[in-house]
Amino acid sequence: MKLVTFIHNGHSRVGAVVDDGVIDCKDDPEIPTVMIDFLAAGESVMNRMRRLVDVAQPKFLLSEMKLAAPVPRPGKYLAIALNYADHIAETGKERPEYPSFFTKQSSCVIGNGDAIHKPKVSDKLDYEGELAFVIGKRCRHVPVDKAHQVIAGFTVANDVSVRDWQARSPTMMIGKSFDSGGPLGPWLVTRDEIADPHNLNLKTWVDDELRQNSNTRHMIFNCYEMVAYLSQAMTLEPGDVISTGTPSGVGVKMQPRGYLKLGQTVRIEIENIGTLSNTVIDEPDNTIIF
Repeated sequence: MKLVTFIHNGHSRVGAVVDDGVIDCKDDPEIPTVMIDFLAAGESVMNRMRRLVDVAQPKFLLSEMKLAAPVPRPGKYLAIALNYADHIAETGKERPEYPSFFTKQSSCVIGNGDAIHKPKVSDKLDYEGELAFVIGKRCRHVPVDKAHQVIAGFTVANDVSVRDWQARSPTMMIGKSFDSGGPLGPWLVTRDEIADPHNLNLKTWVDDELRQNSNTRHMIFNCYEMVAYLSQAMTLEPGDVISTGTPSGVGVKMQPRGYLKLGQTVRIEIENIGTLSNTVIDEPDNTIIF
């Protein structure tokens, strides 16, 4: 299934995309309307949605719906650095012995079609096309060979990075967490639809220029190894997002620099999942709050 969080008449709820339409979870009152609650309810609710997809008619046209991020406000958003050999090579850094994670604050998350804000405090705005997966089951100390069982599904991520602010701290967190710096979407493809998450083509365009062209088979640490590693330290919970790293081709390593400019659109496509598209605008004045 392609699960979405969609907005209708100012209210958001869970749905499933079927062809060019959206099945509304409200057609079954037993299905939670909030994605984190939906995932936390487990396989029984997932199966209820599958049955709904089989029998219900779409209430809405996909083209008429505003899609939020599949998980609009994840409890945790964890991302891995330096997980593709070609990206490590372009940075000039050494291959990490262990997975190197940082956090993106959940307030950075936006959906497909939402605007990426060029910050008032920096012109070094960059993109990173990535595969992300979403946890579907509360878990701890998960062995690698069982890790697939706790993944609800997969989505497309743009690890938007404000490079000068990223460099100010070894944790990278602040430069990775600017408002609008976490596009996710357009939907969450359930794990049963992805035969092998480690063999998916990934491409990133800025306008019509192909900047990144790789495959998830080039990840150093795969999705299941990430789950196993993280769950040794912390409880992973339904709706947690884990982004799996970016291949080479980021703007900061281009000559001249390929930082994002106003009006440019970043489009990231991952095979068998979908396309995430966001356009850069100036940070609006109405974000100033004091």
